[in-house]
Amino acid sequence: MGDAGRAARRQRRLFAVLAALYLGQGIPNYLLLVALPPIMREAGASRTAIGLFMLLMLPMLFKFAVAPFIDRHALLPALGHRRCWIIVMQAAVSLGIAILSLVGPTDTAVLFVICAIVVVLFSLQDIATDGYAIRTLRSEDRAIGNAIQAGAIALGVIIGGTVSLVLYHHIGWQATMLTIAVISLAPLAAAAWMREEPDAEPKDARPRPSITAFFRRPQAWLLLGFALTYRASEGLVKGMEGTYLVDLKVQTDWIGYLTGSAAATAGLAGAAIAAAVIRRFGLPATLVLLGSLRTLCFIGFSLSALGILPAVETAMTASAFQTLIRYMELVAIYSFFMASSSSDQPGTDFTILNCAELLIYLIGGSIAGYFVDRLGYSALFVTATVVSLIGIALAVWFLRRIPAAADQSNEGVLCPP
Repeated sequence: MGDAGRAARRQRRLFAVLAALYLGQGIPNYLLLVALPPIMREAGASRTAIGLFMLLMLPMLFKFAVAPFIDRHALLPALGHRRCWIIVMQAAVSLGIAILSLVGPTDTAVLFVICAIVVVLFSLQDIATDGYAIRTLRSEDRAIGNAIQAGAIALGVIIGGTVSLVLYHHIGWQATMLTIAVISLAPLAAAAWMREEPDAEPKDARPRPSITAFFRRPQAWLLLGFALTYRASEGLVKGMEGTYLVDLKVQTDWIGYLTGSAAATAGLAGAAIAAAVIRRFGLPATLVLLGSLRTLCFIGFSLSALGILPAVETAMTASAFQTLIRYMELVAIYSFFMASSSSDQPGTDFTILNCAELLIYLIGGSIAGYFVDRLGYSALFVTATVVSLIGIALAVWFLRRIPAAADQSNEGVLCPP
């Protein structure tokens, strides 16, 4: 086998490893966010208790604080720096899901504590996986790697969300939790294929990973500004999208289809399309294009709420199309974040940018209901449209001033700083 054949084989192995590792995060994530609330409600848990489970997202927001520790230290150095974190955390996540089988879905206090621990564990796995991906993906493969990540997230929706609910309906709580725990172990097989490149310099000679090291970089505030503004409008719409459809008297099974299996299908398709678009037109152009398409979706919601276009048909079309765009955006944004992360602390840099983007998204979602109660759906959607347009303008401004984005080639490659 020639050098080209060996390189292609290594590439396929890396893509398979990343798919398995990101799927390993997606399954528990969507088990808790998608499947658990309706299961709890059917078992008799109060809406107040179920609402408090949104606080489980907090560890995802603050994982940047521990990212430097993971970049610096290996739990079991003999297994590899990031490989050991992934193996230990994934095994612990599966154990935590199995322990859920011992707790009833109405024992909300104990359930919350166990779920919070599970979220912390797969957040740590996420940091290590992102660091591994940044260190091992070639610049020309980042778009494909991030498409695989988005596709794995979509499969996580199916397995952690849809499959869990179907299993619960047929075999009950305990058997469902144990089954998902076993399925969550499967990605560990990919760890045997992981290959980590040794550091070029001794540990003592390398810069010490830290949050302050990120902010010492010349373009740090530009990168952070992009992360905080590009998707600032999406939380506003996503926070009330399902509620708006309910208020339009759309049947819940159709809403479930849009947010469940259709979302997963759109995720798989969107990931593939985004990778192709990035390679053809480049990353900055793709980000601007996707922001523009997102704005068109918000205009559709606005026209629906204002009664200018048929409300139900327009809203459902905008919702379906926005789901596709959202997954494409994830591929583009994560490609940009990976390309903008340094090789000395890849997990730290990527996590800081990811947490900033998630923070503004969650803020938008959390205030959307209050906004609607005071001003109505039409005001919310029009505001989101304006914020989206501002986000596109700011994205152009930021991308022109970030050296890596300015120098990237037409294949969508950004040079690491």
